[in-house]
Amino acid sequence: MSASPEVYQLAVGIPITCHAFNKDRSQVAVSPNNNDVEIYQKGRTGTWELLHTLAKHDKLVTSIDWAPDTNRLVTCSQDRNAYVWDWDASQNRWDANLCLLRINRAATHVAWSPRQDKFAVASGARLISVCSFEEENNWWVSKHIKKPIRSTITSVAWHPDNVLLAAGSTDMKARVFSAYIKGVDQPKAIPLWGEKFPFNTLCGEFGSENGGWIHSVAFSPSGDQVAWASHDSTVTVAHGPSETPIAIPTGGLPIVSLIFASETTIVGVGHDCTPILFVNRGNKWEAAGKLDAGQKKAAASSSAFKMFQQMDSRAQQTNASPQVELNTTHQNTITSVRPYEGTPDNVTKFSTTGVDGKLVIWDLLASGMAGLKI
Repeated sequence: MSASPEVYQLAVGIPITCHAFNKDRSQVAVSPNNNDVEIYQKGRTGTWELLHTLAKHDKLVTSIDWAPDTNRLVTCSQDRNAYVWDWDASQNRWDANLCLLRINRAATHVAWSPRQDKFAVASGARLISVCSFEEENNWWVSKHIKKPIRSTITSVAWHPDNVLLAAGSTDMKARVFSAYIKGVDQPKAIPLWGEKFPFNTLCGEFGSENGGWIHSVAFSPSGDQVAWASHDSTVTVAHGPSETPIAIPTGGLPIVSLIFASETTIVGVGHDCTPILFVNRGNKWEAAGKLDAGQKKAAASSSAFKMFQQMDSRAQQTNASPQVELNTTHQNTITSVRPYEGTPDNVTKFSTTGVDGKLVIWDLLASGMAGLKI
């Protein structure tokens, strides 16, 4: 029998745009669909309690990432700025350091590199800002990846080697670039993707099978595979720049965020309100199924009938509208998914947040899909 996921209602009636955990998973940072970042701490009773509110951005915070080893937060927003937050234990507060992105459109997504010495910010300005710390001037500076991007970048993801960067865009393309920064990275060849990687080198460019814009991108733990989810309700996996990508139809609504749980397993979330598992069996990728199908009562199916039943002769409802309950743990679109427990090549638990204001922690092995022998 499958174990139930851990469900926490962090916000009531407020969507959670994105989330990120610290290293020991004792704190979580979320964006409650506004210009603030809220940090919650898990109490002794197992509930999440609001600990800090980071208020520096002027517009909606679109993405958060938390570096596990340096304990630095990075946030980006529609105000076209990114802040790096350092914890000051003596003052019991988070100090913000502005990074000049030099963009004229909203920042859409941010991600720390694996070594946590730089980060990438996607934007609507048709470019990616790769930011690193300049010791001489004591500030964060950015370099731009521009060509051949032709539209908004929606998602970025780092290769394990700290140099290559995958990016998904609304120009229907997923691309792999070099984000090599002299003085930060060590030059080395990655045979599958190329030999030399000057900054802004295009190492791979892939299209969406049916022309959907890209919602999310991810590298596999080895870095040999890159996957992307597009608005045509497909997840596509490419093994290097030369082999033909494999498109996997989801059979449902579009996926908006995905991660590799292992070299042969992908977890995707989105408008279907449930995580979907994709597995590689015998070098063939396929959708294995939903991790949260049919866990609730059949009452949800009759809620629409009850709503009409409660209407009077003037077609007005005599009582407040009944809440329509879905057959899933999340009651609305899932906005983000992150690894929660395990190693990069063997994620055993993952976390999700959604428009319903819930934070949910899923046990992949106890989800009822473990019998697939992934």
